[in-house]
Amino acid sequence: MKLIPQNDYILVEPIKQEKVTKGGIYIPDTASEERPMRGKVIAVGPGKINDKGERIPISVKVGDEVIFKKYAPDEIKIDDKEYYFIKDDDILAVIEY
Repeated sequence: MKLIPQNDYILVEPIKQEKVTKGGIYIPDTASEERPMRGKVIAVGPGKINDKGERIPISVKVGDEVIFKKYAPDEIKIDDKEYYFIKDDDILAVIEY
């Protein structure tokens, strides 16, 4: 199955971050109710259309690792795997290594 986001939506696979305290104690992600705010871009829409009828391209590309607003995503599950649909405006940063 292939999902193709529409307009200015971006399909993101969340990246679960493992946490370690200063003392070296590992805290699994399942211990926290918080959603991850990082993810890998899986697919992007064509962009939204402005008032002049021009298409505004998406600011990220497939494969980018991004940080997004905490309560922005719409969650979906496909084959027991979690994905998020996020608007381009809700992307806060692209992580470069």
